[in-house]
Amino acid sequence: MAGGLARDGIDLWIDRTDLPPLVAETSVEIRDRAGEMLRVYTVDDGRWRLAVSPEEVDPRYLDMLIAYEDKRFFRHVGVDFLAMLRAGGQALRHGRVVSGSSTLTMQVARLLEDSGTGQWSGKLRQMRLALALERRLTKRQILGLYLTHAPYGGNIEGIRAATLSWFGKEPARLTPAEAALLVALPQSPEARRPDRHPETARTARDRVLERMTGAGTLPKPEAQAALFDPVPAQRRDFPALAPHLSDRARALDPLTTRHHLTLDAGLQSRLETLARNALRDLPPSVSLAMVVADHQTGELLGAVGSASYASGDAHQGYVDMTQALRSPGSTLKPLIYAMGFDRGLAHPQTLIADRPVAFGRYAPQNFDGQFRGEVTIAEALRQSLNIPVALLLDEIGPAHLMSAMRQSGMRPALPGDQPGLAVGLGGVGVSLMDLTRLYAMLAQGGQTVPLHWHQGVAPDVPQRQVISPAAAWQVGHILASLAPPPGAPPGRLAYKTGTSYGHRDAWAVGYDGRHVIGVWIGRPDGTPVPGAFGGDLAAPLLFEAYQRLDTAPEPLPPPPPETLLLATANLPQPLRRFTGREAAFAPAPDAPKLIFPPDGARLALVAGDLAVKLRDGTPPFTILANGRPVATGLRQHELILPGLSRGFSELSVIDAKGRAARVRVRLD
Repeated sequence: MAGGLARDGIDLWIDRTDLPPLVAETSVEIRDRAGEMLRVYTVDDGRWRLAVSPEEVDPRYLDMLIAYEDKRFFRHVGVDFLAMLRAGGQALRHGRVVSGSSTLTMQVARLLEDSGTGQWSGKLRQMRLALALERRLTKRQILGLYLTHAPYGGNIEGIRAATLSWFGKEPARLTPAEAALLVALPQSPEARRPDRHPETARTARDRVLERMTGAGTLPKPEAQAALFDPVPAQRRDFPALAPHLSDRARALDPLTTRHHLTLDAGLQSRLETLARNALRDLPPSVSLAMVVADHQTGELLGAVGSASYASGDAHQGYVDMTQALRSPGSTLKPLIYAMGFDRGLAHPQTLIADRPVAFGRYAPQNFDGQFRGEVTIAEALRQSLNIPVALLLDEIGPAHLMSAMRQSGMRPALPGDQPGLAVGLGGVGVSLMDLTRLYAMLAQGGQTVPLHWHQGVAPDVPQRQVISPAAAWQVGHILASLAPPPGAPPGRLAYKTGTSYGHRDAWAVGYDGRHVIGVWIGRPDGTPVPGAFGGDLAAPLLFEAYQRLDTAPEPLPPPPPETLLLATANLPQPLRRFTGREAAFAPAPDAPKLIFPPDGARLALVAGDLAVKLRDGTPPFTILANGRPVATGLRQHELILPGLSRGFSELSVIDAKGRAARVRVRLD
């Protein structure tokens, strides 16, 4: 009766045990397309603690752990009373503690409550908690808790954090020497840290190996060979690749501990190394970003948000420049020309005038300020001329360009309410990711490519045909004819460079038959980088990035059957020369023009005289002021008009062929 009451009392005492939290926070892991680690985050208290199950650990390590720490683990109820009796007897005979009696379950109890083992009260609490754990958990679950919480020196907890830190690998396959060291470390994690106390660590490891041969867990030849293996001299850094994209994945779903991305860890590492090396040759506080994608699948393979992730450095590396809105410079021109081809406005061999032109108050200029006369559309794109593309965009309409950008999956930001012609030359905000998405569409024959980077999130961009396959091929064929930049590795890529106004952004985007890569260089705060050109800075980096791929560039596809492949002279008459929809009402190219004073100018009269400058036309000329002839029979192109009065005046010039031009000015 008394024994039964005692037993009932002990059962009640165990059942009433308050268990500590059994589910601990574990590190968030970011993995690549093949499951390889990209990045690991510490838990809130700064420890590395990675989730693990016994099935993920080398069985030989588990056998060694149980044989060394708790050989009756699978038979006792949480407390090994036989071991306690043995340890007590040895202590009485030798006057000191010879062997311990803590089971793995008792060690788990101590780790869960972070309690010591020196006081009897602490030992009693561990025994009670161990007995309670055994009643509520399976042996496998208890072993999993040990594998997650065991200390391995510094801020390393758990077997996975330990193997990654000390050996640079997962715990699925361990050598006997590695397994023995990991068995020995948790007993005295700081005193046996191999990076600080290598001899102590080696001695503890060798003691485990010796015990394993005696227990029959490890064959003696393997144990003796393991004695010659070195202990790790230092801790390894945990993977820290793709920091910006990893941060985005973590913010996307904070409760998920393992995120699987489409990135390739090997490629990502090579790109980040390339970015750091390139940064050395760039001006102070300049940063860069790169995006690599497979345009056939839409998977993002690499993304470098900045060359340096440090938050306090001059490069503002914490800013993800793959997402920042910047002026794209000339990189939108291929889309404009492709739209012109689709609308029947032009063909790559159509002639177009590169000459001074004004659209109201907007007068675009080429980057070098020069004019080249009549050139083919293909040559205008190769030379990235501004005036021809502005003429074409004026026919297409800036609003249609914005619509095509959005259909491609881009999210352009327009500074004003209504898009103007300046949009085609960079007057709009786009991100590097979106620009890469646009060129992926061109590479895929004009069909949108929903770029995606998180395997758990479906793309949100529907597939649609933005431009025709023929127009996409024609643009790509022109871009592929550009020579690689000086000093760049060889490779036939369809690529385009761009430089934004004020040299704030340097771009290069290109593609082959499989991959598309975008590169941006500039200052994150938007300040100019004097002398920075996309062709000089970004294009070489683009070609270097292609060299980091595992495969050689794949060839671009052949032209679609419907593609019109003709020389200028063989084109249909309307396509031989670009004229525009206003051509029937526009003055002839050689008609007279009043180039001074400009239309809308406000000028000061000097003694009633006004200087006038003409261009083109056939002399003799007649000049009228408010419909009244003030000079006739003129053959010179510069003259002084006398007798004008203050106020608004309309000046006109008529040449010998009756062609006229006029301006309206205010004279003070």
